[in-house]
Amino acid sequence: MTVDFALRLASAAAQVLGPGTVLIGKDTRLSGYMFEAALEAGFVAAGVNVLLIGPLPTPAVAYMTRRLDCSFGVVISASHNGYEDNGIKFFDREGGKLSDELEQQIEARLEGMPLTRHSRELGRARRVDASRVRYQEYCMSLMPAGMDLSGLKLVIDCANGAAYKVAPRVLADLGADIVPVGASPNGRNINDGCGSTCPELLQLTVPGVRAHAGIALDGDGDRLVMVDHLGRVLDGDQLLYILTAARHAEGSLHGPVVGTVMSNFGLERALRRMGVEFVRVAVGDRYVLAKLKERSGQLGGETSGHIISLDRATTGDGLINALQVLSVMKRTGRSLAELAASMQKLPQVLLNVTVERRFDPLSVPAIAGALRKVEQHLGEEGRVVLRASGTEPVIRVMVEGHDEGDIRGCAEDIAAAVRAAAAAGGPEVAPPLHLGGAGPIIARP
Repeated sequence: MTVDFALRLASAAAQVLGPGTVLIGKDTRLSGYMFEAALEAGFVAAGVNVLLIGPLPTPAVAYMTRRLDCSFGVVISASHNGYEDNGIKFFDREGGKLSDELEQQIEARLEGMPLTRHSRELGRARRVDASRVRYQEYCMSLMPAGMDLSGLKLVIDCANGAAYKVAPRVLADLGADIVPVGASPNGRNINDGCGSTCPELLQLTVPGVRAHAGIALDGDGDRLVMVDHLGRVLDGDQLLYILTAARHAEGSLHGPVVGTVMSNFGLERALRRMGVEFVRVAVGDRYVLAKLKERSGQLGGETSGHIISLDRATTGDGLINALQVLSVMKRTGRSLAELAASMQKLPQVLLNVTVERRFDPLSVPAIAGALRKVEQHLGEEGRVVLRASGTEPVIRVMVEGHDEGDIRGCAEDIAAAVRAAAAAGGPEVAPPLHLGGAGPIIARP
């Protein structure tokens, strides 16, 4: 990520997605100011008008792109990563992610010289920071009629990120007694010892101040984990269960619930008991979103806390999902601990095996044999997931079952077979996608 790249990217995107107006939001990283200026220059030079909305959660930028009738939206953020990293995300005019075809068209223009139009054809730029109140109003409007959060004491951890202004304000405006943490960004402390990727601070604070619950977002506000009054973390699988159970009880749930190959087997079993269909896809929110659209579903998500409520937002929105969970607490009078008690999480052991290059694990007889042995041992009471990481040179081995010591041994057996194959230099073949049964699942990287 360099200024030159950001400038060329803006020019390429303008030629594919423009003309019109682009909304640019960002999180709180120090480098965000630099990339914001570079993108602004590239878009204006190419004849696209620019609206600068400042620090705002990624899902809020998606919403405001539609609300402000922009041609497309841009978010400068590296999500849950540290401040040293950064990234650039695009939304179309409906607040959805760009299609593969549009991304390819933009990439094809990246090597060209940035476009600079004649002076009378340049775009204009202006700040619209104050318009973020529209997103806050939208979040509040999603609460059930006549319901607020009065009587709830909540700790909100904003990860020193993009939600540090809007999240506390929404909760306070709804009447909650709030204790904010991770809400003092300095450009270098985003996701640093706080937020959804590091909930230990929240776990200490919630029981310490005798709060009813804690809310942890990540740096760009699209992920959510929560902490109950005893300081125990509820991950994305447990929160997805609470939302599903509430909608199922109301009779308002449509379509299947979508998870990934890494979603806890306990979630699948709990939903099965309710008679709710659960569908697994490859790891990644784009696959969850695609399956929800394909099957006309409403709810899906990942263990990490990236939950999509498609009838309320076009992408994962940590604040909106938190409000949904809090509304269930208010309506039922039950605590987070009580709401999650009906879903029993199964222990999971995840091992990462470093490899020099990807290969198809099932093409190696020793690995296939180790998988079959573990599958027979677990029967219908566990799962094995074996997949190559899409971002790191590792093959991930995950085994899930009732006894942690037992599944750790199973995972070590498979990992040992993978290490031996990696040392021997396995064939460089992308693993096929297989989502059948309770046996081995091989997910495409």
